[in-house]
Amino acid sequence: MTNTLVETQQDQPAVITKTKHLIMIVDDNVELLEELENLLKLGGYDVLAVSDGTKVFENALKNKPDLILLDLKMSPKSGFQIADEARDSSLLKNTPIIAMTGFFTEKQHALMMKLCGIRTSILKPFRPLNLITKIEFALGNRLEEYETDGT
Repeated sequence: MTNTLVETQQDQPAVITKTKHLIMIVDDNVELLEELENLLKLGGYDVLAVSDGTKVFENALKNKPDLILLDLKMSPKSGFQIADEARDSSLLKNTPIIAMTGFFTEKQHALMMKLCGIRTSILKPFRPLNLITKIEFALGNRLEEYETDGT
């Protein structure tokens, strides 16, 4: 049994057995994807890493993530398109989505994110503690969405 799901050699998704919260990370930046995967594993999460936005549903439907971390600026399928499709999916419509972006500002695209079913966002670059705090809040394990450390 493994705690990580990555696309296999044959481009077929592998299935893992969930014992902890399963976080799906979707980002076409492979270096960031690996960093986030390591961070979340250290944080005690099971991780499903997907670098190709066209493979999100294939993997999500087999593994039903508890939360999706989603980069918004990807090609050929944008994070907005993925979130919109998830909102319309009976299996994924209640799965919290946290958008990750360094390009779209929260103010400019807040309405579009909301219409696509994105509950919250985090601007890149972000502090690991802030990301974990947002994840825990979205999963219902925290009462506050933001870490207040006095800085």
